[in-house]
Amino acid sequence: MTATAFKSYRPPIIEADGDGEVLEVAMGPHHPSTHGVFRMDVALDGERVIRLKPVFGYLHRNHEKIAEKGSYLASMPYTDRLDYFCSLTNNWAYALAVEKLAGLEVPERAEYIRVITAELTRIQNHASAIGFLMQEMGASGTPLMYAFREREKILDLFEELTGSRMMCNYMRFGGCRSELPTGWLEKVKVIVAGFPAFIDEIEALLTSNEILMARAQGVGVLTPELAVNAGITGPMLRAAGVNYDIRKVDHYGIYDRFTFRVPLGDHGDIYDRYMIRVLEMRESIGILEQAIRDIPAGPIMDPKSKIRGFRPKVGEAYGRIEAPKGELGFYLISDGTSNPYRYRVRPPSLINLTVLEDMCLGQNVADVVLIFGSVDIVLGEVDR
Repeated sequence: MTATAFKSYRPPIIEADGDGEVLEVAMGPHHPSTHGVFRMDVALDGERVIRLKPVFGYLHRNHEKIAEKGSYLASMPYTDRLDYFCSLTNNWAYALAVEKLAGLEVPERAEYIRVITAELTRIQNHASAIGFLMQEMGASGTPLMYAFREREKILDLFEELTGSRMMCNYMRFGGCRSELPTGWLEKVKVIVAGFPAFIDEIEALLTSNEILMARAQGVGVLTPELAVNAGITGPMLRAAGVNYDIRKVDHYGIYDRFTFRVPLGDHGDIYDRYMIRVLEMRESIGILEQAIRDIPAGPIMDPKSKIRGFRPKVGEAYGRIEAPKGELGFYLISDGTSNPYRYRVRPPSLINLTVLEDMCLGQNVADVVLIFGSVDIVLGEVDR
């Protein structure tokens, strides 16, 4: 695909037909976490969507401005809450930016621990996303409960490691906060060994399910041209067929040591976004097996790192990772003081929501919530 093709893309224009009467509906919030912070203003011609404006960004936590008033370390717990399904990967992205700014090196053992916690985060996020997607489709209960059953096992591991199930605070600049608890890796091995059976179970239940195929195939299509132009990343981008995974193209941490594939979709529809998450869970299991096998002994913190009086030299840095929902980046400017002069977050949930109208135009109103569910967002990341 050429750059010219990207530039030539224009969103389709949908006009009302029939008697020209348009019904404008405010859809949402349809979940307690979106109450007051997300809705869709939808214009309908009969059942057909002719306009849709996502209205978001009103959580007003002032995360970025709070971070600019506190020390670098004081911001780490706030990153947990951006995407509360993925607190450990949020920790990692922020730590990576600070480490680039301060010139810190992460010991080998800590790098492996980061990979293990990140891939555990990915599989529990993807499993939950599939469960929620089925919930939006009307499959009340079973798929989501299956997903939560497996997620709880991983949250048990996180609780033992960090002291918290969801708002985990574990990464530090130059390594990790503490050594792994005794026997923790053995418990990870057991869960990793059992997880493929869960993926098989989900696939047996859903992949060839005629309701899922009827509701998801050809619905909510995201073209590769639009995905690239809009800065879409993560499973949504790869479902559109674009081969881009920051673990492969940026080689942050030690991801270049692991063998894994980047699954790609063919149609960019809801079904492809479901399948990409299934396949990525299988690849994450492979990464986890390699990381558990190869993790070395040794220190878990760069000895140059220090908690008190931490003042990076004047400069700027951008740290980014392949978070479960897409590219999560932190841009920092240091003026040499103990707090960042500028602190900016690039969250995947916010960027991925920007194409919601394009995916919904021309679709039936009954498909809108399903398309929304296939994006996989957490509103804490959409906060502006």
